[in-house]
Amino acid sequence: MSGIVQASIQMELSEQANALLRSEMAAPVAVRALVEAGQVQDALKLIARLLPKRYAVAWLCQCARDQALNPEDRAGASLAEKWVREPNESNRRAAFEFANAGGYKSAGAWLAAAAGWSGGSMAPASQATPVPPPDHLTACAVVAGINMLAALVAETFEARRVGFIEPAMTLLNAGGTPAGGA
Repeated sequence: MSGIVQASIQMELSEQANALLRSEMAAPVAVRALVEAGQVQDALKLIARLLPKRYAVAWLCQCARDQALNPEDRAGASLAEKWVREPNESNRRAAFEFANAGGYKSAGAWLAAAAGWSGGSMAPASQATPVPPPDHLTACAVVAGINMLAALVAETFEARRVGFIEPAMTLLNAGGTPAGGA
């Protein structure tokens, strides 16, 4: 199964988006086709899933960097960035715990969740049996974070979402690794 098809299924792209995609499409071509057709949410979902996890979280952090964030959002962004720089279990767990504590109600919580759901276990730290997150969960958190960041300026929400795709396209063109990789 091609990466495009697998990502489309995992991220539950719309019927309209799936009608535009072909399994043989290169990832950047598929994302551009969705953007040009006005399927921005589906384009965000697809690119977030096609990027390696660390790249996807780095993209989200890059989008957050130029925003006027409140202290909670800055804290979540800081934890996500720390994980991008040093993707170890301690940093992932700190981001995961922050997202849980924030109830996934803020951009900062979603930034942290993107890093927190990149691997490891979703179970409490005290639980011996690990509960790994589904492989596409980082991408889901990235899309939620992008949407929350775009909503910071509601009157330009759609334009902001489209604008956030550009830096991801650079990463997608440079990445060259399979969907969901670390």
